[in-house]
Amino acid sequence: MPDWLTWLLAVAGIALVVVEVTVCVLALGVIPGGRKPSTGMAWLILILALPYVGILAFAFFGSTSVGRKRREWQRRVNEEVAAEARARGDAAMIAPSSDLVGAARLNETLGALPMSDGNRVAVLPEYADTLAAMCAEVERARSFVHVEFYITAWDAMTSSFFDALVAAAGRGVKVRLLFDHLGSRGIPVYKELLARLEGTGIAWAPMLPISLRRGQVRRPDLRNHRKILVVDGQVAFTGSQNLIEPGYNKPKNHKAGREWVEVMVRLEGPVVRDLAVVFATDWFSETGENVRDTLLLSKPEGPPSGGSVDGVACQVVGSGPGFVSENNLRLFNTLIYDARRRLSIVSPYFVPDESLLYAVTTAAQRGVDVELFVNEGADQFMVFHAQRSYYSALLDAGVRIRLYPSPYVLHAKFFTVDDEVAVVGSSNMDYRSFALNYEVMLLLRSREVVDGLDEVLARYRAVSTDLTAERWAQRGWGAAYVDNVMRLTAALQ
Repeated sequence: MPDWLTWLLAVAGIALVVVEVTVCVLALGVIPGGRKPSTGMAWLILILALPYVGILAFAFFGSTSVGRKRREWQRRVNEEVAAEARARGDAAMIAPSSDLVGAARLNETLGALPMSDGNRVAVLPEYADTLAAMCAEVERARSFVHVEFYITAWDAMTSSFFDALVAAAGRGVKVRLLFDHLGSRGIPVYKELLARLEGTGIAWAPMLPISLRRGQVRRPDLRNHRKILVVDGQVAFTGSQNLIEPGYNKPKNHKAGREWVEVMVRLEGPVVRDLAVVFATDWFSETGENVRDTLLLSKPEGPPSGGSVDGVACQVVGSGPGFVSENNLRLFNTLIYDARRRLSIVSPYFVPDESLLYAVTTAAQRGVDVELFVNEGADQFMVFHAQRSYYSALLDAGVRIRLYPSPYVLHAKFFTVDDEVAVVGSSNMDYRSFALNYEVMLLLRSREVVDGLDEVLARYRAVSTDLTAERWAQRGWGAAYVDNVMRLTAALQ
């Protein structure tokens, strides 16, 4: 080998070592800033172990920013909503009972939306029934219909709903539709959805779109995970169900008999306006159109339908990368620490940070009857194994882990606290829902609504099996290793 080539290789080797050391030293001082210790540590481990791979991954996935304009718009909306509530003197709104004052005040501080009384709520635990109920409201629409769903597909099961939207648009109703760009794009019938929307009269837009050609570039795994339907400012729906058939149009799911199990709620009253505010915020962010004129304060009309509960105190809690704080996580922790007797949690993806893990295990250790419903099988490999890494700590603390049977996917997201408090919505209890997804949750205070959710929980218990500490201890070393590796990747937020 020529001397000059030897010298060149030596210089290149030294340069690589210098770059590697520089990257590691800089990472130690930069990565932890503004991040949770667990998240910062996970990134540091990756970068220190594999500097070049780690720094490349951090460049693509290290920032949760959705852009200054979107954050500024969210701040302005919060200020306007708060100012309007103060100007009204909270007319038509009654302060919640003393046991929820702290949580309600926290939510209003973080998200601006107040708690309102006098709402009507119906729990909808059946997939087809929910679609039918939403379709019926769209068929009655006279002014506007606002639709926002993370995953949206025009398929055999949702066709009646889309037909109702098209008919509404045809009779002059303003129909607006939002769906997450990448979340919906992963569904096999996505191109068909776009083609069928053209010429329908429905105004539509993808949420958080990514397009290099249009300069729409951001962290690729940020999602708008919300599920909202608002009709005429009078009726609204929210919860966990996407706008798609329960097997997600995937042959492998149909072959396995895999279907998603959901819970939604139908709402009337002042809370409808607050869900409309969330939609209006997202619509403006994606289209630039201000739909402030659709933000109407309403009251329930007529007698309650079967299964509906009157006089419910409700509060909408929006969260996501557009907010400064993790609003959903703070609410969850507050309510869990307030639990006195029982706590029932349904979360398909339970990957808690340190604060939530401590809240749940502390509740069990101080005598609260805590049960956690999760799935027996995996529909998402990494999240499923990361979740399993927490089972030992939960079981040791006295949490009952109930495994919902495969091939079904328990996708509902709600929890109840004692006898009168419930939270229902789109947010999982995992890092993604806390930091990366736009979510919407609904805080409710009503013994009757909790009773309705308890009936749903009883059905879940009837088919679930309890995971015991003895059974869990028998899992193999290899499975535990995979669980722990996936736990580390889950913290890379």
